[in-house]
Amino acid sequence: MDATKRPLLIPPEFANYCEKHGVFEMYKRLLEQLIITKPDDPLTFMIELLKRDSDDVPQIVILGPPAAGKRTIGKMVCAKLRTTYLTADNLIAEAEMDTRKQAQEFLAKNQPVPTDMWINIIKERLKLYDCIRRGWVMEGFPQTREQAQALQAEGIYPKHFVLLDAPDTVLIERAAGKRIDSKTGDIYHTTFDWPSNPEVEARLEVVSGNAEEDVVNKLVQYHRHIEGIISCYEKMLKTINADQPKGDVFQQTMTFLCSQPRSVAPHNPRVILLGATGSGKGVQAALLANKYNIVNISCGQLIRQAIVDETKAGLAAKTWVEKKMLVPDAILLNILKQRMSQLDCVSRGWVLHGYPKTREQGEQLAQAGFVPNRVFFLDVPNSSVMERLTLRATDPITGERYHMLYNPPRTEEVKDRLERHPKDEEEEVRKRLQQYHAFVDELSDYYEDAQHVIADQDPHTVFECLESMIVNPIPKKAES
Repeated sequence: MDATKRPLLIPPEFANYCEKHGVFEMYKRLLEQLIITKPDDPLTFMIELLKRDSDDVPQIVILGPPAAGKRTIGKMVCAKLRTTYLTADNLIAEAEMDTRKQAQEFLAKNQPVPTDMWINIIKERLKLYDCIRRGWVMEGFPQTREQAQALQAEGIYPKHFVLLDAPDTVLIERAAGKRIDSKTGDIYHTTFDWPSNPEVEARLEVVSGNAEEDVVNKLVQYHRHIEGIISCYEKMLKTINADQPKGDVFQQTMTFLCSQPRSVAPHNPRVILLGATGSGKGVQAALLANKYNIVNISCGQLIRQAIVDETKAGLAAKTWVEKKMLVPDAILLNILKQRMSQLDCVSRGWVLHGYPKTREQGEQLAQAGFVPNRVFFLDVPNSSVMERLTLRATDPITGERYHMLYNPPRTEEVKDRLERHPKDEEEEVRKRLQQYHAFVDELSDYYEDAQHVIADQDPHTVFECLESMIVNPIPKKAES
């Protein structure tokens, strides 16, 4: 097929289907597990993996110094996400009898449990149905770099690593007032978190090993190992200040846990930029297209190109353009479909601006199979738009563009011959702003996951904001 005369048009549904159902992510996970596990029968192994309901479950490590609130935050996270709660104590208690006895013998002699024993205990625990189905939160482990590396060698790698941090003086003070419910294991504090229930209050006991000297020794041990542990989890680690109310600590923790790590699975950006006239959509689209090699699609430019090429849709649009009337949606969609179905758009991704302008156009675009995976509203005050557009002009001789405030002409001669585009007249700009604001609310309702970006700032600052939200997955919404 001669691609210059009859471009190969590819239906967009395949990429949409793969992204919607996580096909690329599934392939990535299968390959990861194959490389880590190295099963003797790869096909049977992959079939068993695919039989699982979902691999997208929480896998979280919460670590920190003594008295940082690991248990409190860990239990709150488990209650919120409905995951399995793992600690060093319950891992040993639920291990097989022989392993449990051996581990308890080490602890009874005040000796550390060997790393290989810990890894076997954790491996067996994570194979159980509750961890596979609901995910897990592991509190207080690993405690050394050796343990962290041993976990990684076995393919046990958390998706999120939360490090609670606070000054040593605060931690020592906290530990002195720490109390534990002998029935439930919940932690309370004489100053910061005293129970309101008299029955619970009566059950509270002083936590053993929380004398000042004991806490100082634990802190010395913690600081000796923490940097090595951090070096193993830098890419998924978030340090949270634990010297604040537990509600604030929990909220910051959940915000981090709702974020998704950047994936190496194939991902083609399909971006729509929405905003008022003069908000910088064209500039940002050009920057994105240039850096990420995606196709820059300007609706206005496509219409003009179709008219020049005298295509069927272009000739149909020409009549409306010459009368200075809006081109009907059916013609616009036809022009867009012809361009967005071409191989470069499907294989590299695209950034669209100038369309849709109404909810109906957005729905038609989705029905045609062109579903964006990122939508951005570039928000700029009307006063800034007026300033941007009504004060710009062009030198008809050199083609140089000027702005009376930000880039004024250097000589009176140039200033006298500058010409302003009719569309930049104040009345015309006001009309376009009114048209945009008439439909922006319904567009915002339609694109529920759209991100609003303050575009009344330096273009490269806006670009960095857009870029961060394109290359990183959209945060998950926490279940209420």
